[in-house]
Amino acid sequence: MMRASTYIMAMTLAASTMLAAPARAVEAPFEPGLMRLAEVLGSLHFLRNLCGEKGTQWRGEMEKLLQAENPSPERRARFIASFNRGYRSFDGTYTACTPSATEAISRYMKEGEALSRDIASRFGN
Repeated sequence: MMRASTYIMAMTLAASTMLAAPARAVEAPFEPGLMRLAEVLGSLHFLRNLCGEKGTQWRGEMEKLLQAENPSPERRARFIASFNRGYRSFDGTYTACTPSATEAISRYMKEGEALSRDIASRFGN
């Protein structure tokens, strides 16, 4: 009888411990790349418009990414925060198109292309 009550108490303690610590979702291996891609798109949206490209092409690319991913509300918020971080990282730095802004565009275009290619080749269907 003593052994059974000890066993039951141990099981109850184990169960309460499991309930107290909620399970965390494991981040997909491609998630950091997608978040970086969102940030690159935000940077390009700011820089390309600063340097004469008028329109919403890069915001549109972000919308396509969100549609393709169909993220949960929390994940969607992370995507948008990444895009906005990219935008704001240059918003406070550049007020006119300069040679360094043009160079940044070139680098971000290459990085975005590399990220897209890498994610698609490694994790695409």
